[in-house]
Amino acid sequence: MAKFGIRCFAVAVLAVSPAAPARSAAQGAAGAADTATKKPDPPPPAPPAPPPTNHLETTLAGFKLTGFAEGSYSYTGHSLGDTAIVGRLYDRLQNRFMLNALAVVLDRAYDPAKFSAGFHTEILVGQDATVIQSTGFKLGDQGDIPHLYVTLNVPTASGNGLQFKIGRIPTLMGLEVIETYANPNWSEGNQFIYVENFTGTGLSVETKFNDHLDAQFRVINGWDQVTDVNSHKSLMARVGIYPDGLTSLGIVGFWGPEEPGNNQANRYGVDGLLWRKLGKAAAWIQADFGTEQANAALPDPTRDAKWWALGGWVTYDFDASVGLALRGDYVNDENGARTSGVLGFAPNTGQKFGSATATLNIRSWPDAVVRPEVRYDRSTLATFSGKKDQVSVALAVAYLY
Repeated sequence: MAKFGIRCFAVAVLAVSPAAPARSAAQGAAGAADTATKKPDPPPPAPPAPPPTNHLETTLAGFKLTGFAEGSYSYTGHSLGDTAIVGRLYDRLQNRFMLNALAVVLDRAYDPAKFSAGFHTEILVGQDATVIQSTGFKLGDQGDIPHLYVTLNVPTASGNGLQFKIGRIPTLMGLEVIETYANPNWSEGNQFIYVENFTGTGLSVETKFNDHLDAQFRVINGWDQVTDVNSHKSLMARVGIYPDGLTSLGIVGFWGPEEPGNNQANRYGVDGLLWRKLGKAAAWIQADFGTEQANAALPDPTRDAKWWALGGWVTYDFDASVGLALRGDYVNDENGARTSGVLGFAPNTGQKFGSATATLNIRSWPDAVVRPEVRYDRSTLATFSGKKDQVSVALAVAYLY
């Protein structure tokens, strides 16, 4: 949202000093003639009209309103019942035009240099919201509030402050985020869908120590839980390392019980994300490892479940209006804990699967991005309408405001 300032205009006053007393008659006559023939100066130009008033920002000083709208179309020849694209999230419906999302984001920034407070929320309406709603909360059948938190800042000697965030906060894990326009590719990768949480509701303590190190620590109700399903909390922590302006490494650890009514079966693991800028290109590598202790909710309740995943992204901007994003990922769900009976996958006690995706990001239109995409998926199970693989194509369009 554009920022508006108050335009100030200064009026210059010209002071004229008195004429010298000794002038010849000839000089006086010449001066009179010049005065009689000289054209008057043109009037000054009118000041520019002030910009239109933004009533929301005027009424709620310091708040910032942004958001996006997005729609898409996806197709594959191996859909389930000519409807579902197996294993997919936002692009889960075959041969359908989808109203993916209308998001309204409201922010008020905190000042890290003093005791201050900030606020952030996002209201998401559309078919995307249906699949990310947390246990114990939803805003209608096709609505959600994936972000809703208050930030309290305590100043520190570094000037970066110590922040306490309270509310529903996006995960610390992985590269991809809920808002697809911010991701390299249009479709969400398998790591985002199957080995990460989307959000956590609780308390986050965060600080930036210096230009090379930051950290976050969270106590939450659980993975994607607004209402806790057991009486124990879950923990998540991240350390961010920045050797230089072209490189970053984030390491996340998580631990806690996630199954309803069970405080003993903990889920724990680690997530790592490495980023490197390479001229017009950028590259990411993400690795995940997780374990859930044996419990009745697992496909095999008698043994601990394990999973691991690896993914890579490369982006390249040909110019300011066109870029290419490539992604490859692989998930080894050894015991079926993350995929059994989920998003069209058949009940299973283990599978290995992955995908390769190419997306064009076209920004020829102001404030908009057009994203044609082709994707290939493969599994060790014949899960794609009796086949072990599928090819899909998609077109998504998003507008940012």
